[in-house]
Amino acid sequence: MSLRKRYWKYRFIFILLFPTIAYFLIFSYFPFYGIVIAFKDLQIFKGIWASPWVGFKHFETLFTSAKFAQLLKNTVLISVYRLVFGFPVPILFALLLNEVRIIWFKRVVQTITYFPHFLSWVIFGGIVFNFIGPQGIINLFLVNAGMEPIGFVTNPDYFRPIAVITGILKEFGWSAIIYLAALSAIDPQLYEAAKIDGAKKWRQIWHVTLPGIRSTIIMLFILSLASILDAGFEQVFILSNPSVLDVSDIIDTYVYRVGLLNANYGLATATGLFKGVVGAVLIITANFIIRRTGEKSLW
Repeated sequence: MSLRKRYWKYRFIFILLFPTIAYFLIFSYFPFYGIVIAFKDLQIFKGIWASPWVGFKHFETLFTSAKFAQLLKNTVLISVYRLVFGFPVPILFALLLNEVRIIWFKRVVQTITYFPHFLSWVIFGGIVFNFIGPQGIINLFLVNAGMEPIGFVTNPDYFRPIAVITGILKEFGWSAIIYLAALSAIDPQLYEAAKIDGAKKWRQIWHVTLPGIRSTIIMLFILSLASILDAGFEQVFILSNPSVLDVSDIIDTYVYRVGLLNANYGLATATGLFKGVVGAVLIITANFIIRRTGEKSLW
């Protein structure tokens, strides 16, 4: 069958694919055109191509900036804390939820844990402040109990734990969906064989369940590494304030300030390109290492 006839035979499938392809072309590939701004002194009225080239000037400004080291440190620390403490939570939640046999209870728990994912950080951050703000529920309880209020939102020592914990609370339920789907694909006969061999519940989880979802865990871990310099602009922007700026100022908030507030589009684009290159290097490296170990990788 010729290629033309094959396309015609499956034309309806290609029609269904068209909106998705168009979405990624418009919002993921066409914006690559703007990368050249990182190497230009952008002048709005002249346009991108008519603006003068400045080479690596913006990258030199970024790397020699007195704030760069602090920005990189804050971004990496928040991302690493999320990876270390947040990555296992959806796995554990999926394992626990998979053991629930009361269907209505399982559905209620899923609904409650999925719901925060659909809230914007503006709304979810407001809920957080209602609990930990100066006049929040926790401090009101402490004051009524005769104790001193705690400056959760003004003490720099609390910012990173709060950012990690609130990020986990918002996304762990939604992130568990993929693991639940992987768990449903495990052959029930493997559990029966483990029971016959005398394996208790924990042994079944260790020798059957975890190996069954190992490829999914590895794949999601690789994808998480790609966003190591993406500490979550919306969350940090909502939760931070001048009192905690030393520990909350990340690369994304820096891009927001220099790009939108100071209109330094070249420096902002250079910073974003730096993030993208680092993420690409990390995901390629992790994928290569995992392939060498014989595990299933992204490609």
